[in-house]
Amino acid sequence: MTDTWMFLIRESDWDSDAYLPKDDGQTPDLSEDEDMATHRRFQEAVADLGAKITGSNALQNARYGGWVAAGKVGAEPVYTDAPFADTNEVITGYYEVECDEATARKIAALVPSGNVVEWRKVLNFGS
Repeated sequence: MTDTWMFLIRESDWDSDAYLPKDDGQTPDLSEDEDMATHRRFQEAVADLGAKITGSNALQNARYGGWVAAGKVGAEPVYTDAPFADTNEVITGYYEVECDEATARKIAALVPSGNVVEWRKVLNFGS
């Protein structure tokens, strides 16, 4: 049976700004970037396993986001901006893949990460 699995890349934060367009509007040439090449090889390996990547993105540096504790109904939310004192690891990106569970376990071990990968089966409420 084919299910959808989410692979969360959890590692030290990264310099996402290095991949943004420069002041002159030019996008950096990523053809020689080894990190991007590693992700291309991963995508090929997933296809070789007969699985299908249905979504993926890198997340920008944590300073471009934060955490919020919504609290109880009627309470004011509590926001925390990066850096987060509680951890030195953040989710830096993800892949969403359609495959069976045995393949999901194999894929989890292949996801490029400087640390650990968390994989979870997606509970689809329909759409």
